[in-house]
Amino acid sequence: MCAFPDRSEPRLVLDGEHPLWDEALAAVNRDLAATLPDQRPLRLIAYPGYEDLDEQVYVALSNGEAHGSSLTPGRSAAEALMAVADAAQDTVSERLWRAWPVCTVHDLGMHPRDADGRPSWWCAGGSRESDPAHLRAAIGELDAVQRTPRPNRKRRKSR
Repeated sequence: MCAFPDRSEPRLVLDGEHPLWDEALAAVNRDLAATLPDQRPLRLIAYPGYEDLDEQVYVALSNGEAHGSSLTPGRSAAEALMAVADAAQDTVSERLWRAWPVCTVHDLGMHPRDADGRPSWWCAGGSRESDPAHLRAAIGELDAVQRTPRPNRKRRKSR
């Protein structure tokens, strides 16, 4: 008698299996490190497919927890980056119970949006007309515009 492995067990996706998703995940992980420095990098996990479906790949926290839809193969690096950023946002937001990434100008969650072929983080803006929606940064470049709060930093006294 032969024992079959449990088909519901996920596996860690190895580097190089999905080069476009690997590259996209590296960019998203730069944004995660810039905005949530205590969070370990995200990773790709795969669940076996059912019947005639291929295995399904998800963006997961470092502990393997994932949420949302699986990634679908894109035709370009930009499409892969948009898909991975969207999946990462679903996983981080749902598993950590917090908006991510957050615009430091408006304190609102941002979403991936295509800006003339460049995947970027978009903020809906404030409630006033003088505080419009805006692109915050290209995906992978939040470290240039986001400054994470440092709880032990002393504030300067105003004179």
